[in-house]
Amino acid sequence: MAVSARTIAMDASLFDYELPESLIAQEPIEPRDHSRLMVLHRASQTIDHRRFYELPEYLQAGDTLVLNDTRVSAWRLLGRKPTGGQAEVFLLHPLADGRWHALVRPGRRLPDGSRVRVGDQLEVVIEGRLEGGLRLVRLHSDEPLEQVLPRVGQVPLPPYIHKQLTDPERYQTVYAHAPGSAAAPTAGLHFTPALLERLKAQGVQIAFITLHVSLDTFRPLQTAQVEEHKMHGEWYTISPEAAAVINATRGRIVAVGTTCVRTLESAAVGRRQVRPGSAETRLYITPDYAFQVVEALITNFHMPRTTMLVLVSAFAGREFVLQAYQEAVREKYRFLSFGDAMLIL
Repeated sequence: MAVSARTIAMDASLFDYELPESLIAQEPIEPRDHSRLMVLHRASQTIDHRRFYELPEYLQAGDTLVLNDTRVSAWRLLGRKPTGGQAEVFLLHPLADGRWHALVRPGRRLPDGSRVRVGDQLEVVIEGRLEGGLRLVRLHSDEPLEQVLPRVGQVPLPPYIHKQLTDPERYQTVYAHAPGSAAAPTAGLHFTPALLERLKAQGVQIAFITLHVSLDTFRPLQTAQVEEHKMHGEWYTISPEAAAVINATRGRIVAVGTTCVRTLESAAVGRRQVRPGSAETRLYITPDYAFQVVEALITNFHMPRTTMLVLVSAFAGREFVLQAYQEAVREKYRFLSFGDAMLIL
């Protein structure tokens, strides 16, 4: 697994910037690929202002676009205990035996064996405790869960989004396939099936990998020094087929989102080469990191003092990235999960 040398201590305040609340996007733009696209050219230190549907102008035959096909399987359930008290169950992801990993509130008042009623169609039984405050729960319903959950549950949007979606699928990528995430890999939300077909038609290869995004993705840096932050673990999979496409790339390897960056660099076994397989990654990419696989990056605009902003700064240079963020604020780009995109070449 690739690791960062972490030889230079950096103060977390170096990754701060002023983000007006009015620029935090509260709903996705339609169509998906009509979001704005800021293009950063590292070699010339210049910036273009485009639209996401113009992405094919910056990619070429032989490039490989790497996408995270994880699917958000989490649901926020608001229910009541038999005593009438309110309870919340945050379903994270399903297990093979039919149970789910979940977070519950109020945790101390919901011991093992507790039952939470959600509407008239669903009952949640709390069965066990796990590390990190997780609980094992089992769902009971007379109807298939895939029909009940969208009716009684809420899409678990990030805490800075205060407006519920009318269509839960809008918080999924169009290629979401593998259930397991608590949050969407939001850099991929800009793609449409038609845009992916345009890219394929011009000779861009598509490789799907999987990294299941945890709730910790929203945590800001927890320490005064960037390098002292403890990275959360996330599970990833690279199939032999995807690894073969990536390893045979003639052009650039383009990661869509920081989740793809962490997956590819975690699986790196040399320059532009990855090993197939599944593993947990705790890779923390800081500005002294030497990238082995990723050569271009598509990402959204991130919160101040977050590991994602640190990763992007490691890839493009902190000063250049913060200059671009200041320009994005001036030009009123839309920020965070439902916001606009950045392409770093």
